[in-house]
Amino acid sequence: MGDFVQHTDVKSAVRTLANPIVDVAAFSAIVESVIAANPFACVSYISAGTTHAPVEKTKESYVAKIVYQNSDAKVVGSLSDKYDTVAGFNAGAAALLANIPLATAHGGTAARDSDTETYSATIKCYDPNGELYNLTFTRSQVTLSSYMDDAIRAKVETWADTVPALA
Repeated sequence: MGDFVQHTDVKSAVRTLANPIVDVAAFSAIVESVIAANPFACVSYISAGTTHAPVEKTKESYVAKIVYQNSDAKVVGSLSDKYDTVAGFNAGAAALLANIPLATAHGGTAARDSDTETYSATIKCYDPNGELYNLTFTRSQVTLSSYMDDAIRAKVETWADTVPALA
């Protein structure tokens, strides 16, 4: 029986943020700026006959958190609802806050629990050296994964140092 032999040294690196990204608008602005500005000088590529942009968003998730409070401000209920776009997240959170029958069922008044909401987006970049890597953003960290060349990490780190929310 043969053994598995390692062929590559794929790496990952995580930057834990000093403070969570403040809200979904700030989060989205960071992600969209990477896609629009391509600060890592990624290049387009062809895979399975499809041409891909140099930087593509491949996955995203946004979780709205709502708490229901009684007249003494005691939490009497809660819910979380997941969306796959920022627009869906904003519309869904507004609909949940406005849902009187749901608030009545919980026995309280709906309020947004913004501090515990979660956001995640993954972008894929194709480096000029031929490497395809991922950059995953959450409110509390940025993860660079599936890279081999340390120059890629250096580019991403240099860029992240210029974004105050990623300190």
